[in-house]
Amino acid sequence: MPKLTLIPTPKVLIHGGAGSRQPTHSQSMCLTEALIGGYEILKTGHSPLDAVESMIGYLEESGLFNAGRGSLRQLDGTQRMDASIMEGQTLSAGAVAGLEGYLHPIHAARRIMTDTDHVLMAGPHANRLARFFGLARMTHRKTPIEQKRIPRSIKNINPKSHDLYRKMGVFDTVGAVAIDRAGHLAAGASTGGVAVMLPGRVGDTPLIGAGVYADNTAGAISMTGLGESIIRAGMAKHMAILLGLGWTPVRAANYALKALVSRIQGEAGCLILDRTGRFAIRHTTPWMSAGYWNGRGKPIVKNRFP
Repeated sequence: MPKLTLIPTPKVLIHGGAGSRQPTHSQSMCLTEALIGGYEILKTGHSPLDAVESMIGYLEESGLFNAGRGSLRQLDGTQRMDASIMEGQTLSAGAVAGLEGYLHPIHAARRIMTDTDHVLMAGPHANRLARFFGLARMTHRKTPIEQKRIPRSIKNINPKSHDLYRKMGVFDTVGAVAIDRAGHLAAGASTGGVAVMLPGRVGDTPLIGAGVYADNTAGAISMTGLGESIIRAGMAKHMAILLGLGWTPVRAANYALKALVSRIQGEAGCLILDRTGRFAIRHTTPWMSAGYWNGRGKPIVKNRFP
């Protein structure tokens, strides 16, 4: 008897970061709006990659999260932003690190993926590419998240302190994953870093296999949290391998996050979506602003998940 092939239900997942600070109502509403827009892109026949890029771009524009307009500043006062995007059919990916002065790092990552032979561009050369592609420049204005930046009293502190990161509670990296009816997957993320970071610091977000991964034979993952620990554990690829072995998203997420905490005292949250459309949202932090939608009823957005 022929084996039945499950047809995935198209769906989109989004996160606005995980940390010790309770997300605001405005952030939850923004995530809801992004989910509606992202699903509409899938519904009209565009790719999961288009949906992921659109959702992340919407959050970057809002100024409500630590990404794009609302990005944290490094200790020299400069916003340096990171982003990555990946699709699961051909494992194509693009990423940018240390981008300055551009509103949408996720668009830069997409253009690197589609219009160059490279995966990751960094620093001034990434800026030159963004200018060449004609991407939107940052028009600076005070944003809600910027009101909660680093207090003056700790500006000269040694940033080699994970406890300080946790005390600040600012891990508002944004990210998204999506799947269409054909089973094609995509994942992405964008960030302004963490509180109290040396100039030039780069976290997990632009590193394929650490902050983001997508593979149609396994699943799609977007991470948030303390980037240094996520890099060391190779979290996104770790979870993808477990999905490829047949683990459920819930089991894979719980196992990988437990190992992150026990081995290196890391903190993280994740969106994890497998090739059949099953998914999980999990975090080790007190809060994680995230949500999902499959086009039925209303989008689900919450600040805590099991």
